[in-house]
Amino acid sequence: MKKIEAVIKPFKLDEVREALSEVNISGLTVTEVKGFGRQKGHTELYRGAEYVVDFLPKIKLEVVVSDEMLETAVDAIVKAAHTGKIGDGKIFVSSIEQVIRIRTGEVDGAAL
Repeated sequence: MKKIEAVIKPFKLDEVREALSEVNISGLTVTEVKGFGRQKGHTELYRGAEYVVDFLPKIKLEVVVSDEMLETAVDAIVKAAHTGKIGDGKIFVSSIEQVIRIRTGEVDGAAL
């Protein structure tokens, strides 16, 4: 099993969710986060005063999939989240040793 963590632009959330749903991946966790990469923030004007926004709003998605579904899920996220502009985000993949569904006690693949 693999855990996919994707940090994407907020307005791409619905497209990514739909893309994952189309490839039969359900169950994801969404967190509103802030951060920066190469963008390094930007400057905004508020009531005539200029100020720097260091951390930009992002969405962090977490999905756990079987090893067989990894490439399909990653491809779906990349295609749906891509704008071609700086700040599109990143995807991190890590291994999961065990999954347990609390309600039923199911483990690993059955718990997904």
